[in-house]
Amino acid sequence: MKELLYLKDEQLMDLIEKLFVSYREIFADSRKVLDKYSIGLAHNKVIHLLSMYEGISISELLKRLKVTKQSLNRILKDLIKLEAIDFKKDKQDTRVKHVFLSKKGEEIFNEIFTIQKKRIYNALLNSKSDEVLNFDNVLSKIING
Repeated sequence: MKELLYLKDEQLMDLIEKLFVSYREIFADSRKVLDKYSIGLAHNKVIHLLSMYEGISISELLKRLKVTKQSLNRILKDLIKLEAIDFKKDKQDTRVKHVFLSKKGEEIFNEIFTIQKKRIYNALLNSKSDEVLNFDNVLSKIING
């Protein structure tokens, strides 16, 4: 483990490149589905979050995506046109809107997820269990700074 303390810049650059390429490949796999619905990666991110956080509020969605209201509104308008999302007002505070995937939105998510999970599943299946756990821990540390 001590060898990790001596990582050289070239090794860190290689790791960053692998993260970039893996991200690119995961989303390249689903490009046909995204193109079929005339949507992009930003839409994919919103659909993915809505699948994980059913009924998430607009403000929480903004926090998780770290985008402007203007950017999110553009994406939501596209998803409304596709009939992929539904809104419900909060029962206690009607100013708060909650966003849900519609049946069509769930179908789009499932199409994308089915394609994306193949690459991830194969990588995890061909890894040792301690590699998978360590990888998950490292990713969490990267995300959380």
